[in-house]
Amino acid sequence: MNLPVFREIFLVLVLLGTFSSAFAQVCSRKSPAHTVALLELYTSEGCSSCPPADRYLSSLAAGAIDDVVVPLSLHVDYWNHIGWEDPFSRPLFTQRQRWLSDLAASRTVYTPEVFVGGRELRNWRGETAAMLRRINAQPARASIEITLGSVAGHHVPVAVKANSPLPANLSLYVALYENKLSSDVSRGENSGVRLHHDRVVREWIGPVALTRGSAAVTKVLDLPLSSRPDQMGVAAFVQSDQGEVLQALALPACS
Repeated sequence: MNLPVFREIFLVLVLLGTFSSAFAQVCSRKSPAHTVALLELYTSEGCSSCPPADRYLSSLAAGAIDDVVVPLSLHVDYWNHIGWEDPFSRPLFTQRQRWLSDLAASRTVYTPEVFVGGRELRNWRGETAAMLRRINAQPARASIEITLGSVAGHHVPVAVKANSPLPANLSLYVALYENKLSSDVSRGENSGVRLHHDRVVREWIGPVALTRGSAAVTKVLDLPLSSRPDQMGVAAFVQSDQGEVLQALALPACS
């Protein structure tokens, strides 16, 4: 048996063996032949101008968007000292926002800030639809497959594979996201407001370098104890070291 076939069989056994047979349901999805856009919203619950952008992302997430765009909400931490500590914020997301901004030769980071396909989109209200059409019209230059086991005990087995024929420096990223989150903000610019969020990134893996054109992530992810497993999902994308996103894919948790 050759090594690639052995790895495929081993991966399936890992996913199926993680739980008892009663919970061994597996779901999977492969990326299409065209490029699916990645939309990243950098936001904060401490920012009074962010809720409209949060609502916009939720409207995208509520649509039939699987083959069009993968929207992700990344909460930054630099608003936390102003009065309200965002429970979904992480320094890692601030670091990623700064990396993308540096590539765009931007002098500052701000919220809400939107990147589509790794490129800053300042007029996201008016230009997102056209940008998505342009990206979707491009043939895919990378392929992704996500396989999920059933959620049990706030754990979910995840396997992601990515391939690309390009000789560029490429990396695979994997994000665990959650929908239908809310917070009652008691301090800061949004004091007294209940905020609602979708596609909030709760766990982040990467960059994982594509070696000889391929990369893989196999891991059992721990879900936040307060999470609702039926609202979780996994997204993955392939990105160059210059910030360009070659392909993106998302898969909700197995029902």
